[in-house]
Amino acid sequence: MDEKRTVKTSKMLSRILRHDPGRIGVTLDEGGWVPVETLLTALTRCGNRLSRAELDHVVATNNKQRFAYSPDGLRIRANQGHTVEVDLGLAAAEPPAVLYHGTGHGSVAAIMHEGLRPMARQDVHLSADVETAVRVGARHGRPVVLAVDAAALAAAGHVFRVSANGVWLTDSVPPHHLTRHSG
Repeated sequence: MDEKRTVKTSKMLSRILRHDPGRIGVTLDEGGWVPVETLLTALTRCGNRLSRAELDHVVATNNKQRFAYSPDGLRIRANQGHTVEVDLGLAAAEPPAVLYHGTGHGSVAAIMHEGLRPMARQDVHLSADVETAVRVGARHGRPVVLAVDAAALAAAGHVFRVSANGVWLTDSVPPHHLTRHSG
């Protein structure tokens, strides 16, 4: 599978497994899982034939590790970023003292006024490192990295969870817990 097809397939799977499973006639269970064979059959029915080997390649090589197989390898789901209601079953975790959020320059003023909200997603997504936040922010224009005082948020009762691919999730970040990262 060439790189162009891998990226195109990854984007298609993200759209289906995070936002619109009904698009191809599949239903996610409460944990966001769908049987692999059901997914592959539905994709073929919709004109997007994908073999198990090709799916394995996309899951293994996705640089953002967006997808995961169940331990038995029979089901697949997106690791986070859902706009459809799912419960990923992630346990609460103690965050690092500081986490980061990448955004575009044009959104900074609103974020510093309103804080971070999940918008259409279920959770606010945070990174453990600046480099990842810069890459995320670059998808939205000129990147700006915001530092999140995760230790103070946790002390105030905010719950954090970490997805299988290392993305930190929380319900919101009030503006007084944000500073512009100057690194």
